[in-house]
Amino acid sequence: MSIVRERFLRYAQVETTSCEANECCPSTPGQKVLGEMLVRDLQALGVKDARMDEHGYVYGSVPAKGAVSAPAIGLIAHMDTSDAVPGATRPQIIPSYDGSVIRLENGVEISGFDFLSGLKGQELIVTSGDSVLGADDKAGVAEIVTLCERLLAPDAPDHGKICVGFTPDEEIGRGADLFDVKGFGADYAYTVDGGALGELEYECFNAASCRVGVKGVSIHPGDAKNRMINASLVAMEFARMLPPWERPEHTEGYEGFYHLTGMSGNEEAAELRYILRDHDAGKLEEKKAAVLAARDWLNRRYGEGTVTVDLRDSYRNMKEIVEQYPEILERAKKAFLDNGVEPLVQPIRGGTDGARLSFMGLPCPNLSTGGYNFHGRKELIPVPALEKMVDVLVSLVSLN
Repeated sequence: MSIVRERFLRYAQVETTSCEANECCPSTPGQKVLGEMLVRDLQALGVKDARMDEHGYVYGSVPAKGAVSAPAIGLIAHMDTSDAVPGATRPQIIPSYDGSVIRLENGVEISGFDFLSGLKGQELIVTSGDSVLGADDKAGVAEIVTLCERLLAPDAPDHGKICVGFTPDEEIGRGADLFDVKGFGADYAYTVDGGALGELEYECFNAASCRVGVKGVSIHPGDAKNRMINASLVAMEFARMLPPWERPEHTEGYEGFYHLTGMSGNEEAAELRYILRDHDAGKLEEKKAAVLAARDWLNRRYGEGTVTVDLRDSYRNMKEIVEQYPEILERAKKAFLDNGVEPLVQPIRGGTDGARLSFMGLPCPNLSTGGYNFHGRKELIPVPALEKMVDVLVSLVSLN
């Protein structure tokens, strides 16, 4: 029985969806439930300093073996899951994928993805079709815990000090807010939060959030001529003023986007919620300027104060920091190659805790977990990829 598989299945069933509307940390109580489970698991393995702080961050370390002067390497994953779809996960097992259309328990089908042909014959963990699976990032959590078990075994390879950390609220951009970089004790780190096996990422988006508020004038529709300002319709005008070809569904690679994540409203008041993303910092500023220009045009049309915009920076492209430490990238490439995995160096079309941690003094590129289709009901992870990533992490920290 695969140990990392069993750990992942246990962790995946804990409801840890984060919630941006809640200002507390962690934003949802289930994250502390998982944190307490992880502390117990780590302590049972022999991680004597495993602990969870009052904010739900879990820390621990494995002492050096054979070379106390080696750099202290950190490994980080997040405990929360995306709120894009429900998070009450009931993982399902496909013992040996036959290459055909995958029909989930509730009728959702997984087909048409190029990667599926390469998974034929493998054991897959999928969802019931009612929720995310949580491989983002409980696969990374399970892989790191299993690494600790391997390093604490009598036959473990020599290694420096290994620092592990599990964060709350990464999916809502707060995972690094209260991370104790100094107390963590690593010289550099890796987040284990990527997708397909072999991914190695050190470039990410520059990111901002945007809330657009619209104040309307509600009048009985029978008397509305030249008097009503329908806030919901003004919000729709705003949305149409942003270029449709710069939405996530029309972009790839280094192309940035405006992404409408939520909306609400009636005649009197409406709100649009966006995230803005671009690998190029200058182009992100252009997107912010476009949002403000749309606000100003609508206010000239409907009256000052009709539309308000709240822009907030979220994180920056970690390339600016990580590229100053090429040795940590080479170490990751070698770990993949030593285990027969071709490194896939590519930009992240998203962000990780490592983006902000890199600017907090902890250089932190991102490694794969082995999963696919994150943030949706069609999320899945092959069990061989879970197992292989543990081998990669062992090689990553070993002195050889």
